[in-house]
Amino acid sequence: MNSVISPQKYLVQQGGPIDLSASPTLESPLYSSKKEYTAVLDRQVRMLSEIQQRHYADNRYAVLLIFQAMDAAGKDSVIRHVMSGINPQGCQVYSFKHPSPHELDHDFLWRTNCVLPERGRIGIFNRSYYEEVLIVRVHPEIFVRQGIPEVRMKNGDVWKQRYRSINELERHLYRNGTRILKFFLHLSKEEQRKRFLERIDKPEKNWKFSMADIGERQYWLEYMKAYEACLSATSTSFAPWYVIPADDRKNARLLVSRIILDMFQGLDLKFPEADARRSEELRECRNMLMREES
Repeated sequence: MNSVISPQKYLVQQGGPIDLSASPTLESPLYSSKKEYTAVLDRQVRMLSEIQQRHYADNRYAVLLIFQAMDAAGKDSVIRHVMSGINPQGCQVYSFKHPSPHELDHDFLWRTNCVLPERGRIGIFNRSYYEEVLIVRVHPEIFVRQGIPEVRMKNGDVWKQRYRSINELERHLYRNGTRILKFFLHLSKEEQRKRFLERIDKPEKNWKFSMADIGERQYWLEYMKAYEACLSATSTSFAPWYVIPADDRKNARLLVSRIILDMFQGLDLKFPEADARRSEELRECRNMLMREES
C-alpha cells in the first residue's frame, strides 16, 4: 500500500492554513477487492499486535491516539477494526460525552488528563479535549456554563488561549515520552445523510440516531470553520493532525493503521535485555525448576 499512496499526503502542515472544502472526503480505493482489503488490514493489525507487545515491554513511551469527526464518520468503526488485535491490557479507549457538573468545575483539560495513557500503553480518545474548541465554539452557551471569569469571546482570544493550552500540554507530554497522533475523519455532508438514513432504516442501528443529530447537521459550515481553525493551530511536529478521507470506511481504516504503524516503527522498540545479574538469577531459577523434574 505504501507504494500506492503516502500517508504524508494527509498530514496537516504546522501553522499552515487548511481549507476542508478542498480536501477530499473520498479517493480511489487503496484495495482492488474486498479480499485484498481484508488481507492488507489483517496484516497491519497483526503487525500492530506484535509491535504493541514490544511497546509494553520496552516501557519507555506512551501512545495517545485522538479521533475527532462529525457524527457518523466512523470513529467507532476505525477504532474497532484497527485495534482489534491489540491486547486489552495494553490499550485503553475513552469516549468523552457532554461534561458532567463535576467536570465543569475543573479546567477544560482536567477530565482527559485524568485518563492519559501510562508508559507502555496505548490510549485512545474517541473525541477529546478538542471538543472544547469545536462544539463549544459552535455552541458558545456551553462556554457560559463553565463559569470562567473575564472571558472575551467576540475577538477570538479565548480560542487562541485554548489552542495555546493544548499545544503546551501536548509538548509537555511529548517531552515526557508520550507520542501523539490525531485523526480527523473527513466525511462529506452527503455521506453523512446516507449514513443517517441507514441508521433510521435499519432497526438494529436505530439506537445510534437521535433528533439531536439532525439539529447538529444544521451547523455543518460552522463546524467546518471550527475544524479548520483548530487543525491549523494545533498540528505540530510533536502532535500532528491527519485529515483522513472517510466516505470510504475501508480506505480510512487502511490509512489510519498505516500511519500508526509508521509511528511505532520509528520508536525502535525493543524487548529488555537481561544484564549479568538478571542472567544469573534466571539460570538459578532454571536449575531449581530442572531439579524439580528429576
